[in-house]
Amino acid sequence: IIIIHNHPSGDPSPSPDDVAITKAIIDAGKLLDIQVLDHLIIGQGRFISLNRRGLGFPAS
Repeated sequence: IIIIHNHPSGDPSPSPDDVAITKAIIDAGKLLDIQVLDHLIIGQGRFISLNRRGLGFPAS
């Protein structure tokens, strides 16, 4: 799955809570054999990929 959400402030920078929930969802997905491919945050006409930034995702 790919998780996508927006920040109402318009700033797509990931918060510590965004990283923590990403880790929790990845762990839950492992229990169900569901792979989390990415978590995208949308804002100000752009997006940030937590996976690309290595935030919350295990190192490859």
